Amino acid sequence: MSSTDTAPVRAMIKPIIIMVLAVAILLGAIFGVQRYFGGKFKANMAAAAAQPQTVSTIEAATSEWQPFIQSTGTLRAVRGADLSAQASGVVDEISFDSGNEVPAGKVLLRLKPNDDYAKLQQLQAAAELADQTYKRDQEQFAARAISQANIDTDVSSSKSARAQVAAQQALIEEKIVKAPFAGRLGIRQVDIGQYLTAGTTVVTLQALDPILVDFYVPQQALAQMKIGQPVAATVDTYPQQTFTGAIEAINSKIDQSSRNVQVRATLHNPDRRLVPGMFANVRIAYGEKSNQITLPQTVVTYNPFGDTVYIVQKNAVDDKGNPRMTVQQRFVKVGAARGDQVAVLSGVKPGEIVVSAGQMKLRNGAAVAINNDVVPANNPNPNPPNE
Repeated sequence: MSSTDTAPVRAMIKPIIIMVLAVAILLGAIFGVQRYFGGKFKANMAAAAAQPQTVSTIEAATSEWQPFIQSTGTLRAVRGADLSAQASGVVDEISFDSGNEVPAGKVLLRLKPNDDYAKLQQLQAAAELADQTYKRDQEQFAARAISQANIDTDVSSSKSARAQVAAQQALIEEKIVKAPFAGRLGIRQVDIGQYLTAGTTVVTLQALDPILVDFYVPQQALAQMKIGQPVAATVDTYPQQTFTGAIEAINSKIDQSSRNVQVRATLHNPDRRLVPGMFANVRIAYGEKSNQITLPQTVVTYNPFGDTVYIVQKNAVDDKGNPRMTVQQRFVKVGAARGDQVAVLSGVKPGEIVVSAGQMKLRNGAAVAINNDVVPANNPNPNPPNE
């Protein structure tokens, strides 16, 4: 190949080499910048990870623990009835006011008797005549003036007349409404002059002291239930007051649909604050009291593989030899809960410092800073706020 032929080739090689060098420099710059910022990012992440995470803590301590079963129930009267007349008629007399406390046997309402008392007097007169006839015939029978058949007829007539008197007296009583037991009346539902059909409710009567509460417990709790066992109940109406009583009866069968058993307890209600139909929270204590490590329920992180807590360690040092606090993750076994608290059966010792809030941002060995200005609720018997 002649020199004239190689000149164009040499001319083409030089730009290619320049282009390759330029691309190499550009790629090197790109990789260098990426490596630089990547290092910076890792350094910042490492510095951020090394920063203590702010958490709140609580010291694990033992407290007296009473196991109990909690349920919800409905109040009902020991004796309660909607009172009504057994006969139809017009209201003639009302002898009560709404909300009265009445004794047993108190007359509350009368319907107009019409001619009921006149018929009663007529039947009483017929009964007296039958008795006199019977006595007169007995004297004649003693003198052998009449037969035994006449005496038998007189006895039958006397009994029939007295039965008619009793029937008329029962009819009059059906038009009178009385309190069948002592208790508190509800709101009057009728007025004087109103026509009532038989069975129309006049007023409700409820015996309020004591009062019953019906509730359900799981079948597993039957072993802890017995007649006479103390119970305590609260209602939303009086959140600061606890009403005490005892179990009166346990149902003889279990509900097949829910596998729960019905329990009835009697509550003391001397001031008549509790009324039938109220919703009540019932607590039944059982077993012996014991000392348990109790912590707020917020300290426990619940996981499918096990429940954990974070324990604060104060004996660690940083790279410069300065003391710092870190956390250690531990598996725990928890027991029953009461209010805001939970019993920790194992995994935590009394006196250890446990993280109560902020666990979601922690990992095993992470540094922490404690701030207990705001701590989770830790009340065994919390009450809802009054609004």
